[in-house]
Amino acid sequence: MATIQEVAKRAGVSAATVSRVLNNRNSVKEKTRNRVDEAIKELNYEPSVLGRNLRNSESRLLLVLLPNIANPYYTEIINGIEDTAIDKGYNILLCQTDSNPERETIYFNMVRNRLADGIILMDPTVNRKNLYNLASQHPIIQCSEFDEEGEIPYVSIDNEFAAYQAVKHLIKIGKKKVALINTEEKFLYARERRRGYEKAMREYDLPIESRWVRKLDNLQFESGQQAMRSLLNESERPNAVFAVSDILAIGALKEINSAGLHVPEDIAVIGFDKISFSNMTHPTLTTIAQPMYKMGCISANMIIDKISGKEVESLILDHELVIREST
Repeated sequence: MATIQEVAKRAGVSAATVSRVLNNRNSVKEKTRNRVDEAIKELNYEPSVLGRNLRNSESRLLLVLLPNIANPYYTEIINGIEDTAIDKGYNILLCQTDSNPERETIYFNMVRNRLADGIILMDPTVNRKNLYNLASQHPIIQCSEFDEEGEIPYVSIDNEFAAYQAVKHLIKIGKKKVALINTEEKFLYARERRRGYEKAMREYDLPIESRWVRKLDNLQFESGQQAMRSLLNESERPNAVFAVSDILAIGALKEINSAGLHVPEDIAVIGFDKISFSNMTHPTLTTIAQPMYKMGCISANMIIDKISGKEVESLILDHELVIREST
């Protein structure tokens, strides 16, 4: 592979002149520029993108930090981020934090060391002090999950209102014994969706039974099954379930079917997110649809604007209650 020095020798100029031509600077005379262009073609020279980016103090790389890449909820968000980033001349690197402080430090240092230009953060469990120290000097945007008390711009939905609408729908179809399958409340969405559940129950003067609330430490299908199994073993079982994710709701559906019960006649089920296979269940799953792809596109535009020094404001997007066979 030819070097910049070989191009300079072939064109009869200095390596600095070749560099100026490659960077489209106007200080090079047209005759000289033509000689350099001809030498580049003859030698099939390919300039180092990394080297050019480092000279320009940019990497054209965005880090996307998320807790668990395996969660299908993130798929459409990532698609939106990647499509927008590529269209704007950036690449992305997916970084699974697993809520691990050591991994967090590695990714934060990539930005500090100019190996990446900015971060789209979807894991709210990172160390807040380290996060705000980094955000004071480098571009960061939060997507989906965000710090309620912070000042880092974000794009998300109103999770509390969405959960309130979901539970209200269950109540309006005659289901008064509504259970909640939730996850750890270190996540903002879990706290907000629990608050929405409680708001709807109180509005209709329905009791919030602790025996009908399950808090899980993960979002796995099997955990949804186990939570539903324990609810069915209660002396008085619920006649509806609001799960804070479609994966948990699908697990609950599986367990209800296995118990020989009917959905929604015996127990109605509603999920959250509208992941791609939520309409492939039996029965099909009623859910809250988040605009995941749009969320990804907007977060990518926000971080690129922030890298460019533009002012960026937080944004709350609309959601939709998608009513299917499970209610």
